[in-house]
Amino acid sequence: MSDVIETRDGGVARLTLNRPDRMNALSKGMMDALLEALPRLAADADVGCIVVTGSGRGFCAGGDVKGMAENNAKGPVPLETRIHSLRAAMEISRFLHDMPKPTIAMVNGPAAGAGLSIALACDMRLMAASARMTTAFAKVGFSGDFGGTYFLTRLVGTAKARELYFTADPIGSEEAFRLGMANRIVPDEQLEAETMAFAKKIAAGPRLAYGYMKKTLNAAETGQLTEVFDLEALFQSRTGQTEDHKEAARAFVEKRAPVFKGM
Repeated sequence: MSDVIETRDGGVARLTLNRPDRMNALSKGMMDALLEALPRLAADADVGCIVVTGSGRGFCAGGDVKGMAENNAKGPVPLETRIHSLRAAMEISRFLHDMPKPTIAMVNGPAAGAGLSIALACDMRLMAASARMTTAFAKVGFSGDFGGTYFLTRLVGTAKARELYFTADPIGSEEAFRLGMANRIVPDEQLEAETMAFAKKIAAGPRLAYGYMKKTLNAAETGQLTEVFDLEALFQSRTGQTEDHKEAARAFVEKRAPVFKGM
């Protein structure tokens, strides 16, 4: 059975982390599958939005601590090998954050450690009412990976991010929403239907424009105002030449919904 299940529905590619017996803790097979799928889906003209979720009761428990203990018993691994391997796997978060297509985490259950980092790397998070989030790293003597410190700081501010990392306290959906870590809270039984409906709505939008939006929004996280102005002027002018914009202008005049084709 694959550690990641890929399905398609209405322009939405769904990647389901599939190790329910270990709360979808990250395995090498899972990370390799994500590293293969994400750049491929980013380049797929038939995909307008990507949803990441977990099977069973959890979103992703982060690193497989049990597996780590088993590997530690086999003997030491050179530090440089560890660094190279982890850094390569962390590209999962970069793909989710940087790819020119909207990404959504459907947080169906606990998101912990690197699992939380992956959820935060997505553009948006829809969260089941009963789900919980935790940085978790301090509980197992780790400092954090998969970009969680970067994403969490930008979502909640530096003081709160430090608190959540130092304490590793779990937070529920209401607190996650209040802090800006979750975009929407959805009743558990409606999470899949609402997330997929939302993702399909996004996928039906102007896909070229989304790519430029993400570049500008990403630059706004760390760039200077003049840099963002330059990008906005460039990308606004560029999207004004697309067939999608011309179709939207015609639809506005004709008082109908536009039909975007990603051109």
